Amino acid sequence: MRDQGGQRGAEGAPVRVVVAEDQSAVRAGLVLILTGAPDVEVVAEAGDGERAVAAARELRPDVVLMDVQMPRLDGVAATRLIVREGLADVLVLTTFDLDAYVFGALRAGAAGFLLKDAEASELLAAVRAVGRGEGVIAPAVTRRLIAEFGRVPPRSSEASAREREARLAPLTPRERAVLVEVAQGLSNAEIGRRLGMAEATAKTHISRVLTKLDLRSRVQAAMLARELGLV
Repeated sequence: MRDQGGQRGAEGAPVRVVVAEDQSAVRAGLVLILTGAPDVEVVAEAGDGERAVAAARELRPDVVLMDVQMPRLDGVAATRLIVREGLADVLVLTTFDLDAYVFGALRAGAAGFLLKDAEASELLAAVRAVGRGEGVIAPAVTRRLIAEFGRVPPRSSEASAREREARLAPLTPRERAVLVEVAQGLSNAEIGRRLGMAEATAKTHISRVLTKLDLRSRVQAAMLARELGLV
């Protein structure tokens, strides 16, 4: 299974990407953008969800750039399979920012969510970040998530404290501190600097947090931390 906490592949190696998009013209444009970057390698293209999963199983890329609406197997279901099998990290790319897609993709374990109207530079930055094992959420999606959290009825402070302690019981104090920093959207290097540890140590702590809390991605960890009131 792929390391959930940080760097993928050998240092300095290009980020290996599978592009899954059913519209051939859009797919060609994405491939053109990605292949124009010297540190990104497109290893396969897929026109539907089943082919995306098959390519991930065969090639074990660093990132699958996944469209949501695809034939045979939709992007959310394909993401769930890829993440469950530990084949790659998934960056979901779509023209839609509807809650059903946002939450469906994140619950499936997507490492990031980016809208198709993002600039080429934003797309490349997101692919690189996910390739490093970091989470990416488009600003518009972040606002929706925050709004969703704001609609949740407040619980009593005593009940909230009990739930928080029960959920976080498996974590050491250091791992809790790392979880708080993950919820701030910091990279491994930034977490290391802030907490006074090596980047590799931060990566190890994040991997342990995800395993102990039964989470599939840093994004899910950040959502949980906010739900529990840690940030």
